[in-house]
Amino acid sequence: MDGNEILGVALDLDGLLYDTEPLYWQVGSELLARRNHQFSDHLQRQMMGRPGVQAMQVLIDNLDLPDDPAVLLEESDEIYAGILADGLQPMPGLTRWLTELERSEIPYGVATSSRRRFAETILGRDAVREQLAFLLTGEDVTHGKPHPEMYQKAAAELDIDPASMLVLEDSENGCAAAVAAGAITVAIPGEHTVGHRYDGAHLIAERLDDPRLLKLIQT
Repeated sequence: MDGNEILGVALDLDGLLYDTEPLYWQVGSELLARRNHQFSDHLQRQMMGRPGVQAMQVLIDNLDLPDDPAVLLEESDEIYAGILADGLQPMPGLTRWLTELERSEIPYGVATSSRRRFAETILGRDAVREQLAFLLTGEDVTHGKPHPEMYQKAAAELDIDPASMLVLEDSENGCAAAVAAGAITVAIPGEHTVGHRYDGAHLIAERLDDPRLLKLIQT
């Protein structure tokens, strides 16, 4: 960390705070089954961190689909909305992490590539939304992760230098975006991100309540 004090925190959402990745797998599988294709880890890995239309373009480019990306996204959203209510689980250690974060009095927000309406729904379940200093979604950036724009904007929202911002990410693309922005980056791999590269991360934690991670925000 080179002695930088943490003045703000930016959190990813999918696969970091809530276990949405299995839901995205269901969506991808259903979307491609309708087109006689099979969803794969390779596709999901490329799509992670990318805003909706860009993520759909990954499918189109890889599978030579004739679909328009915006129309494909609408179909994807319909499938996701249908399974979101019953399939959402918090990631291990979330309650402890949020408790310690509140105790630290460090301002924090969420920077996710998800669609805003879904991010609002997810964060509203456990009253997390009202605690956030900001919420950035894929609709707020031009360039998706691994481009640093998302975390550059997060630092601007917090009115701090990126070097004083702690970022938590679970994916390779997200980690690369945070590192490129110059943030203090902690990676927390999940079941669906095993094998991802986390070059430049300050720490690779086991879960949200990893003592090494909690120590970073405890004073």
